[in-house]
Amino acid sequence: MHSFFRCVLPIASLSASLAWAGPAPAAATSQVEASLACAPAMPCSARVPVRMVIVTMFEIGADQGDAPGEFQLWKERRRLDTRIPFPQGYHDLFYNPDSQILAMVTGVGTARSSAATMALGLDPRFDLGKAYWLVAGIAGIDPEDASIGSAAWARYSVDGDLAHEIDAREIPKDWTSGFFPLDKKGPADTSPPITDGRVFAINPGLVDWAFALTKDVAIPDDPGIQHERARYMGYPNAQKPPFVLIGDQLSAMTFWHGKLLNRWANDFTRYSTGGKGEFVTSAMEETGTLQAISYLDRAGRADKDRVLVLRSGSNYSMPPDDVPAADNLMRENEGYSGMRASLESLYLVGSKVVDELLGHWDRYEKAPPQ
Repeated sequence: MHSFFRCVLPIASLSASLAWAGPAPAAATSQVEASLACAPAMPCSARVPVRMVIVTMFEIGADQGDAPGEFQLWKERRRLDTRIPFPQGYHDLFYNPDSQILAMVTGVGTARSSAATMALGLDPRFDLGKAYWLVAGIAGIDPEDASIGSAAWARYSVDGDLAHEIDAREIPKDWTSGFFPLDKKGPADTSPPITDGRVFAINPGLVDWAFALTKDVAIPDDPGIQHERARYMGYPNAQKPPFVLIGDQLSAMTFWHGKLLNRWANDFTRYSTGGKGEFVTSAMEETGTLQAISYLDRAGRADKDRVLVLRSGSNYSMPPDDVPAADNLMRENEGYSGMRASLESLYLVGSKVVDELLGHWDRYEKAPPQ
């Protein structure tokens, strides 16, 4: 699905790749050049200054100039033209020395996202001590809460893979699902959840700030997603034009779909967060990314209170009432109905936060906004 070509930028060409930056002081440019002259993951006397890390999970085809994945719009519109070799990760890094934005593509799934994030955090070439992290990716979205193209800021990311499972054809009649958290004795067990390693709470003050800043961002609508949401009769939030909301994220390596599993996702999220979380988006990578950042925070290599998770709906997590789940899943596998809309939404909403943080760095360098 994803095709990447590694290209190690010759040191001799670094000056040319940085020349467009203009406002970057000569000393800063020299520091970046010295940092990038170091071998990946090896000791380095100079470090690339980073104010913002954009974390994406996949790209389609080339990194620019064709049908975009999660990474491409950031690369093109933020002029992330300096390619940095990153053989210890899935995809090379890209950087803008003027804005000090660094973008990565982790690869799909928690294994890749956690490994790539940890590799970046431990790479001596980068100064990430005060960097903000924006995880920006597409997702399945619950039609009970929002429409495709909508963008949700997560307060919680819940791991949906640490669980017991019985095939649905063998579950007892009084069970709501054959899939329940690893620490429960069954679907009806209401004992307090074990959250360590399964629930990641994102800085609530930062989330509320980001939502307040972006809640009125105008997200473009288009006939394609209008047609798709019209199918969801009886789901008023699914029929709205795209909007910004606060909603939590469930990470699971299985691409699940359907009304019954949508109910499971809501129950799983609610149980895991002690009733505080509300499932809105489904994806795969966040708990891996956030686990790595939490470890990096302990080591003084990152600040977990400077992390935001933004997911936009590329498809609904369940079908309209009159369509079988299997039929709708096969239809979505031919191409997500809200793919381009969700990518634009991610960029427009995420950029509002990026611009505010970097535009007032003298204030936000010291402490995250509240």
